[in-house]
Formats: sequence, structure tokens, C-alpha cells
Amino acid sequence: MALPPLFDRLALPVVASPMFILSAPELVIAQCTAGIVGSFPALNARPQSQLDEWLHQITEALAAHDSAHPDRPSAPYAVNQIVHRSNDRLDADVATCAKWQVPIVITSLGAREELNTAVHGWGGITLHDVIDDRFAHKAVEKGADGLILVCAGAGGHAGRLNPFAFTQEVRRWFDGPLLLSGAIANGGAILAAQAAGADLAYIGSPFIATAEAHAVPAYKDAIVAGHAADIVYTSAFTGVHGNYLRGSIVAAGLDPDALPERDATTMDFAASTAKAWKDIWGAGQGIGAVDAVVPAATRIAALAEEYQAARARLSL
Repeated sequence: MALPPLFDRLALPVVASPMFILSAPELVIAQCTAGIVGSFPALNARPQSQLDEWLHQITEALAAHDSAHPDRPSAPYAVNQIVHRSNDRLDADVATCAKWQVPIVITSLGAREELNTAVHGWGGITLHDVIDDRFAHKAVEKGADGLILVCAGAGGHAGRLNPFAFTQEVRRWFDGPLLLSGAIANGGAILAAQAAGADLAYIGSPFIATAEAHAVPAYKDAIVAGHAADIVYTSAFTGVHGNYLRGSIVAAGLDPDALPERDATTMDFAASTAKAWKDIWGAGQGIGAVDAVVPAATRIAALAEEYQAARARLSL
């Protein structure tokens, strides 16, 4: 199945993942104008009224870029909606997205048929992130247009499955848009995601170490200095398993090797994530490929160069 037409404007088959606290209009605009889908969580806009301001800013900036560069128009952008019952902003945030006709809505921590219907009503598409085949089936049954396979090694909330195993299972029954997430941090990994059966790569952690990301300098430096062995997988902070930088756990006075396991059914997601993502820093296992803090456009240009080099090596 071909990708929806809105992806025709991509210069590189990549969607930047929405990062709690870290993704804001400056990063989204830089990503989109460099040719990949930029995204941010609706909950990053605080108070709720700021979401309208952010969408106005992004819409105007991308329109100005397209007017000035008709030969290389911007990629579309996406807004992430947390569909967990603790998110009491969901209805208001969806209404604001409807006002601005957000082209792509990424849904997480639950799937709702009425949300998918609403997005389709204004002409947008929905992508739902999943960690196993059972949740993938549920998302499609409730009307999601595409799936984001969040595999082992992904930053933030992540699954346990190997990306090759997960992709082959889903592709046995689903021929729609498929995105792959999990330690994708260079151009060769983007090509590998496509070779495995995905349409697009879903990349987060490398964009923490960019000039536009809303991360403190120490966090960005930790991404540059870090390696796969520095990542800890735990449910201790939000009740949902995720990957975090070991050094930030130690700095918070905790033992990364003796963390308690917690259950999402007993956690208040909205209340628990603020400390997790502010003080306990999320990151994926691919950070070993990141060697400097650079503008987002520079990082995307490097990914594109690596991607083309990988294709050339395979004579594609």
C-alpha cells in the first residue's frame, strides 16, 4: 500500500518522535523545513491555551517557508495525543487540533475510535504507537491509519520486542503505513528499517542533542557522551516501561540497579511524568551514534547523507 500523499513532501523517510518537554515549535519547524515530519506532544503546551498559539506559530512558519522555497516545500507536522484516562485535556486538545486541521495525529497509551473519526473528519490521519501485535490489531480495529512499532531500545516509553520480529508479524496482516522505532540514529538504520518492511523510521533521541530541543545543556551533553550500555529499562517512574539515562537516575539519588517495578493501572500518568522526564532523562540505545550538539537541520542533512551512502553500498 502506498503512503498517503502528504508524505510525498518528505526529503528523507523519517518522522521525528514527539518528546515530552523537549519538543516545541522551534524544533518542529526546523525538522519540517529540513524535510522530515516534525512532532510534539500536545501536553508540552502549558497552559492548554498555549496549544492554539503553538499551532498558529507552526502553521505560519511552514507557510512562509513554502512561499520562499516552492522547490522544496516543508514536510507535514504531527501532534501527539496521550489517550490515557488521566489526560483531562484530551477533548480540548483535539478541538484545538481540529481548528488548525493538524495533518497527522500520533496517539499513545490507548486507542479511541472517536478520536480517529474526529481526525478523519478534518482530513488528517492518525498513527498509533504500539508495543506488540495484540495492541496493533486493536489500534487498526479502532480506525488508526498507520502504526508505529515501538521496539526494544527506543527512547522514553518503549517495548521489549526485536524490531525485525515485530515488523514481520505486523506485515503478515497489515499493509498500511508502518513506522519503526528503536535505536535508529543514523542513515544506515533508516534504510534497515525500510528493508525490514517499514515505510518510515521514527527517530527521537538524536534530536535531544540539537540546538532547538528544550533540554538543559547537561542533558544534551549526556546524549553526546552516552552509549547503549548507559540506558536503563524500567517502569519505576511512570508505571510504563521506558528507557532512561543511567547517569540521571544516579544524579537523582537512586540506584539504577535496584529500582521498583510499578503498574500503569495504579499510576497517574500526568502526575508521574513531570519528574520522570524533567529529572530522569529519557533516551534510546542509539545514542552512541550522536557525537555533537548541532542544529536539527545539520543532523537531518547528516542522516540524509548516511542514508544515501548506505543505499549506494547496496547499489540501490
